[in-house]
Amino acid sequence: MTESAPWKAIRDRKLTERSSRIPPSWRLSSPPSPNTLDVRSIPRSCGILTPHELEITERFDATSLAEAIRSKSLTAEQVTVAFCKRAAIAQQVCNCLTEIFFDKAIERAKWLDQEYQRTGKTVGPLHGVPVSLKDTFKVAGYDASIGIASLAENPARENSLLVDIFLEAGAVLYCKTNIPQTLMALDSDNNLFGRVLNPRNTKLTAGGSSGGEGALAAMRGSVLGVGTDVGGSIRIPAMCNGLYGIKPSYQRIPYVGQENGSKEGASKIGLPASAGPITGSLRDCELFFKVVADSQPWERDPSLVLGDWRHQGEVGSQPVIGVIRRDEIIEPLPPVGAVLEETVQSLRRAGVEVVEIDAPAFRKCQSLANKFFGIDGANYMFDLLEKTEEPLTNWLSTRLRRKSPISPDKLVEIHARKTELETEMLQIWKDPKTGRKIDAIILPVAPHPVPPIDRWNGVSYTSSFVLLDYPAGTLPVRDFKESDMEGEMRDSKPLGNWDKPNRELWDKKTIHRDVYLNSKLSIQVVAPKLQERRLYQAMALIDGIIQQGDQAGKSKL
Repeated sequence: MTESAPWKAIRDRKLTERSSRIPPSWRLSSPPSPNTLDVRSIPRSCGILTPHELEITERFDATSLAEAIRSKSLTAEQVTVAFCKRAAIAQQVCNCLTEIFFDKAIERAKWLDQEYQRTGKTVGPLHGVPVSLKDTFKVAGYDASIGIASLAENPARENSLLVDIFLEAGAVLYCKTNIPQTLMALDSDNNLFGRVLNPRNTKLTAGGSSGGEGALAAMRGSVLGVGTDVGGSIRIPAMCNGLYGIKPSYQRIPYVGQENGSKEGASKIGLPASAGPITGSLRDCELFFKVVADSQPWERDPSLVLGDWRHQGEVGSQPVIGVIRRDEIIEPLPPVGAVLEETVQSLRRAGVEVVEIDAPAFRKCQSLANKFFGIDGANYMFDLLEKTEEPLTNWLSTRLRRKSPISPDKLVEIHARKTELETEMLQIWKDPKTGRKIDAIILPVAPHPVPPIDRWNGVSYTSSFVLLDYPAGTLPVRDFKESDMEGEMRDSKPLGNWDKPNRELWDKKTIHRDVYLNSKLSIQVVAPKLQERRLYQAMALIDGIIQQGDQAGKSKL
């Protein structure tokens, strides 16, 4: 790499462009102190937002914003300006944005208000609701560079289909969010835009690859963010930032028209990514799925299956929840096991039947998923990087290499093995003792709490459900407490190569456990393929029981 490598000039121009799109009056007078690890209070203390704008961005979720605009207690312009200002603040403390189009958003909001005044009707169910997008989505007139210099300065000519669906529903699009280089890392860092910081604790990872969405939502700079997931890239940032996030089955939500740094059609022979919501409110996840289903996207995207929201499964009248404690590859650290057990006990106290699930096939999923991730040997991605002499980021530099693409015979072999595993895993959806249907399964999102920057370990707990194509969601449970630092591993011998670095995230010789304080402990909820409504209902059931228990605990204080 030379001193005058082309990617550097592109980076400088992109950073200048991004900075120029934040109005001077929305700029912080000074950056937060390096000693300020939790930056979530800065929007309230900096003086940029008015009291009314603080109320708009802190009191409402997407569902209630849509209702407030319909009832005319708020205007689309008021809401849009408030969230643009808050997103601008979030960018300055978390580096969560890539493309900024606040001016276009405010212009659209004014038009929406005028249309409502003129016709007496809203444009659609998201009339005036701000929606943020992961950088992979194409918005006409703006880059979809995914943090790679050779893809920058080439504005999209048309929108991704899901972008059009949101516009047709009346949404206001105002920004795109930061991602990791190659989209193959669990910490969102790239050479073009830099690293996303976790607003709850800037020493911890914001996750990836939808890390910018997670950080923006945690800062209340977005109430409805759209990410993508092919290994955990919605669920992991949701966990890192204490949010809800759902990865649907890939045939449910339009993915067509996105930039993901691979050849067109490559996902047809690999593991397809899914698009889904990252939100601070669980009911906004349902809003997302309803809006998309009502648009009948299967008529415009041939990869999708027909099915309105009502036909996407449901939880039984007497729900049965399964629990998978571990994947036998990476042993969950004590706080992870503890919060899962707390959830099990809360469900049982509420009268919900919980069944222990034995899933021997589960431990086989990760190694097979890894084979799918390496189908093209990363050659297309390396070609993109080498066009501008762009290096890999530090984390990727020791993990990603150009390799030979997989042979056709090997490809057929791993697809055959995938079918075998999918068939084996169907057994988990029935209680082996009674034959009753298991409505949903709970398990860890990850085997560790939210880790420090660049120390996320394995993805076996999330990528396995991409391989199986099960809808899966992250559900925040509670904050990591001082008492959580006391537990120890029950067995000192690592299970294997993945388990060893995971244990180092708990070993007092290699980490100070108090780094996890102020992070959120979450669980993962999973449902059978293409049953997103069933997943949502299970998450709502569990969330309601957890929230009720939390309120009961607070009332005793």
